[in-house]
Amino acid sequence: MTESHTPSPPAPLAQAGAARPGVDAGAAATEPGLLAGRRILLGVTGGIAAYKSCELIRLLRAEGARVQAVMTRAAREFIGPATLQALTGSPVFDDLWDPRVADGMAHIALSRDADAIVVAPATADFLGKIANGLCDDLLSTLVLARRNAQCPLLLAPAMNVEMWAQPAVQRNVAQLRADGALLLGPACGEQACGESGAGRMLEPAAILEEIIAAFQPKLLQGRRVLVTAGPTYEAIDPVRGITNRSSGKMGYAVARAAREAGAAVTLVSGPTGLAAPHGVRRIDVLSAEEMRAAVLDAAGDADVFVAVAAVADWRPESAAPRKLKKAAGAPPALALVANPDILAGVARLAEPPLCVGFAAETEDMIDHARAKLQAKRLAMVIANAAQDAIGADDSALTIVDEAGIRALPRAPKLEQARRIVAAIAERLAQTAA
Repeated sequence: MTESHTPSPPAPLAQAGAARPGVDAGAAATEPGLLAGRRILLGVTGGIAAYKSCELIRLLRAEGARVQAVMTRAAREFIGPATLQALTGSPVFDDLWDPRVADGMAHIALSRDADAIVVAPATADFLGKIANGLCDDLLSTLVLARRNAQCPLLLAPAMNVEMWAQPAVQRNVAQLRADGALLLGPACGEQACGESGAGRMLEPAAILEEIIAAFQPKLLQGRRVLVTAGPTYEAIDPVRGITNRSSGKMGYAVARAAREAGAAVTLVSGPTGLAAPHGVRRIDVLSAEEMRAAVLDAAGDADVFVAVAAVADWRPESAAPRKLKKAAGAPPALALVANPDILAGVARLAEPPLCVGFAAETEDMIDHARAKLQAKRLAMVIANAAQDAIGADDSALTIVDEAGIRALPRAPKLEQARRIVAAIAERLAQTAA
């Protein structure tokens, strides 16, 4: 062995404890994270993108995962094992014959202790070996030795654009997918060699989302889900408008949860400061009319429509072409007209998707939700108290449908979104039956 650390027995996976992004260390001790208790074996192969594995480790540990790094010999040409050891808090393995493993079977010991194996970056050489059942080092051998049903394999390809396009590489990728491996990317963009195109490794934050999604049940596999999120903005003049305080967090959480559940997701979003969840198709709109047009264009292909957006009920009858100037006396009169009811319009289609509405109310929340359920002929309405939910990272919700009401205690919005997705999947199953 050439590592500088002292050999130790393989209780391989490191303890979690790093703070989550945006959360201080004290808070991290009470927040378990989205990967709490999960054991992730991170394989690093010999590509320039190996430096990104450092950030991926940080993100994994911030979400509560225990991380064990395994390197190929070529990976050591790009990043040192001491770096990965410091970040994971666990010795790094790279030798099939590692003497630290008492029975000499590192490939068995390491693969049995993992909930998932993630290889990032995964080079063309490594993909080819795994696709063809070849193993000549520790990482390739433990990948083949894993128990497929208990330990998913996630591969983040990273290579030159021409290498990625080679028929041999694409054959290997197709075989890996057929064998059940999850291919994460690659992305398109500028590459270290100076060329640009497909082959760039996904960024660590996107890989993290994919890893989290891998542990979620695929309740909407094969379904197409359309979601609206955020506020709309109705122009008064070129610089002023009517809008609301919706942050879009709940709608984006629903889009992410649906995608985690296996759905193909389209997100029609009003103006927010949020990044689209990885793998979700986002359509940006501004006004209620723009949102309606985008929704109706996509609704015909959707199995489910979840209307989370806080659509402005009214808009100015006409927007001034120039900025309205402040003058002495009364402010200018503002004539308002009603905006279209997007959700009701989709529910009235000849063959509508399963329609789910949201009701953010300041009083009589359940009564208003029941009225919306009946008037718009919806499958369910998710009710919440607007004053407690808008802009917050968590919320208390109530699902209202024809069977009654179900209270969802206050929880982070992604957790609530997963519960909503489970309720939608249950309703789809009942409809199919």
